[in-house]
Amino acid sequence: MVEEEQKYEVDDTYVLPDLTAASPAGGRVRALPPVTLVARYLDTVDLRLARAGASLRHRRGDQLPWTVKLPTGTPGVRHEVSRPGPADQPPPDLVELVTVLHRGAPVAPVTVLRTVRHAYEVCDASGTVLVEVVDDRVTVLDDTGATTGTFREVEAELKAGDRKLLDRVDAVLREAGAQGGAFTPKHVRALGATAQADPDLVAPTGLTDEPSAGDVVTEAVRKEIRRLLAHDPLVRLRAPAAGGDTAVHQMRVACRRLRSDLRTFKPLVRKTWARPLRDELRWLAGVLGAARDAEVLRKRLRRTASADPLSPLDQGAVDRLDEVLAGRQRRALAAIDEALRSARYLALVDKLVLAARAPRLTRRSAAPAAEALPALVARPWKRLAGPEGVDGLDAQSPDDRWHAVRKEGKQARYAVNAVAPTVGKGARRLSRALAGVQDVLGEHQDAAVAADTWLEIAAERPDDHELAVTAGRLAERERQSVRRMRDLFPAAWHRATRRRRTSWLP
Repeated sequence: MVEEEQKYEVDDTYVLPDLTAASPAGGRVRALPPVTLVARYLDTVDLRLARAGASLRHRRGDQLPWTVKLPTGTPGVRHEVSRPGPADQPPPDLVELVTVLHRGAPVAPVTVLRTVRHAYEVCDASGTVLVEVVDDRVTVLDDTGATTGTFREVEAELKAGDRKLLDRVDAVLREAGAQGGAFTPKHVRALGATAQADPDLVAPTGLTDEPSAGDVVTEAVRKEIRRLLAHDPLVRLRAPAAGGDTAVHQMRVACRRLRSDLRTFKPLVRKTWARPLRDELRWLAGVLGAARDAEVLRKRLRRTASADPLSPLDQGAVDRLDEVLAGRQRRALAAIDEALRSARYLALVDKLVLAARAPRLTRRSAAPAAEALPALVARPWKRLAGPEGVDGLDAQSPDDRWHAVRKEGKQARYAVNAVAPTVGKGARRLSRALAGVQDVLGEHQDAAVAADTWLEIAAERPDDHELAVTAGRLAERERQSVRRMRDLFPAAWHRATRRRRTSWLP
């Protein structure tokens, strides 16, 4: 689940205001009996979880006492996952959820908080809790149970309500004197300055007006490493990514883009550093690929099967095709789980964190980005446009040939995307046009693979005649899409090659 809350600093004289004014028409505020919560937080010796805005805790008395909270990138909004388990042993799957943060270092108790909580529920007319406001008096305890500190804070957490209601509650609390500030979790506040230090993973910082080529490389590397590692917990949870995409897809895209950037910027990065990293990213992308392929095929199956309502297909046969794909997807996801638990993956995560901190650059990276980067992008562009790319392509070329051009197109587009913030308008225009080219080539590849897949599954079941007929009809619809994409490709390519989009390339 996703937790969205706001925190306020208050002193001992603060009086919680009447929240009725913030409740909806017909609603009410329900006061709950006070409770005492004792939470034990686990972390590494150097507080890697806390510094990254995450936590692993056991809270006595909860039905699901073990909880992991993960940052989402938005202050006050975190992923929250809870599990049962004995007090002396955190559930292994929760420890795995924070793998990219602890990176194999042991976790152990680092602080204990005893909280006396007075909670108030803002409800609608039916009694549904929309927002919960809690007034917490927190005592920090050491290993012996002695008090090492105290503080008080107020929290407002969104439940079934909307953001506007949370804003109304916020206004009431502030009017009474509550001070809103930076979102600081209780355990981070208790642990002090060390827990508030920078996380191990260095985030992108943005580019200056006149960056060096190395600055652009560093920003691109950090951006994709952050994307890759941020989606690790979501892949483990089978949770969706932002925007409705899947976490597996986003993690795989990050692998591919990072590999592409290291290839594009090859003269700017040290070969002995970049090559092993690209090899390991290729391995991880391959592990993620099987699950992503099954994911795409299952979605495409339903879309293609329902494409012509006037010519319906045998639904039972479509379901049997989907069962085969679902089995492939389950096996592929199990392979991902195994890979993410491996020592090889743990070593890769360590390498990625170090890479984000300090990419190994060559002397050429000191050159101004505007001077050095266009020539580097020109290389994948020329491969795409040349005789091994689009120039050697025609409507009768085999599917594999079209797929090869698609891969070159991705490389060129990723390269353009990486330098667009520095190069300017021409690169942004070319990036948008290449996105259109990739849409056409991507649909072509998906249709070609799907057609082969439907026929392959049918061939494995020669006695299922309804399946054979349905697979054949599906394959024909896919081949129609292939032919349509081949017809659309020249216009998409023409838009990408217009002078106003490519004049910045040498």
